[in-house]
Amino acid sequence: MPNPLTYGVLNWARKLRYPTLFKLAAALFVVDVFLPDPVLFVDELLFGLATLLLANWKNRKDVVPPPLPHD
Repeated sequence: MPNPLTYGVLNWARKLRYPTLFKLAAALFVVDVFLPDPVLFVDELLFGLATLLLANWKNRKDVVPPPLPHD
């Protein structure tokens, strides 16, 4: 069962794409390292954002189609 205090933020963050989600998670991590527990549930938000970040992580290599058969 999701925490009702963090559910809204994580539901909003699901719509973000990789670069924005990474920046948000990195900023929250830096705040959490330098200011331990400035806001309640910061650690839970960080874990949720990291989970979303890993779930959105895709292989960005272009797939090369196989060569066409020659006659």
